[in-house]
Amino acid sequence: MIQSDYPVDGMVCGHCAAFVTEEIERIAGVTAVTVDVGNGRVSVTSDTELDTSDVRAAVEEAGYELADVDG
Repeated sequence: MIQSDYPVDGMVCGHCAAFVTEEIERIAGVTAVTVDVGNGRVSVTSDTELDTSDVRAAVEEAGYELADVDG
């Protein structure tokens, strides 16, 4: 299992976390998503290394923005 952390801008409540979680869970290989709204972070556990562009697209689909990360 691989765990990756991503900074996400714009989340302010549990509904935000639910939207982000739902979209990221759609990425192939993702096994778990944990959102920390207070710190603006998302932890993703997956079977394989994720492409940051896939995570970025999922976060944007949920209506938020992935902060600057490498990849």
